[in-house]
Amino acid sequence: MAGYHVNIEKKSLENKFFREVLFTGPNSQLVVMSIGPGEDIGMETHDDVDQFIRIEAGKGTALLGGVEHELGDGSAVVIPAGTEHNIINSSKKEPMKLYTVYSPPNHPHGTIHKDKAEAEAYEREHHK
Repeated sequence: MAGYHVNIEKKSLENKFFREVLFTGPNSQLVVMSIGPGEDIGMETHDDVDQFIRIEAGKGTALLGGVEHELGDGSAVVIPAGTEHNIINSSKKEPMKLYTVYSPPNHPHGTIHKDKAEAEAYEREHHK
């Protein structure tokens, strides 16, 4: 593919999956996510991957290296490789909608995880 074009705000807001990989290039990857009410991504560290996250809808908290940062529509988070992090949806009713760019790619191209449980099961199976 010679590139990728999408209305990322619209795609993020319409996304109903926990994770959907939209595009994977040799050096980066575009993913949309929908974090359910009261859910989080899960504490994680990417040793060799930088990550950029932009919140399109919802409110919550980013934990970056033990420091909390409030998130809302329009918030951006940059997570350098090696930083322990988590994104938490603080709403009890509404999903948090976001997109993220991994550099280099972090998931197999075409990955769709319908919910967090499916994503966690995949991680257990493939990243022992």
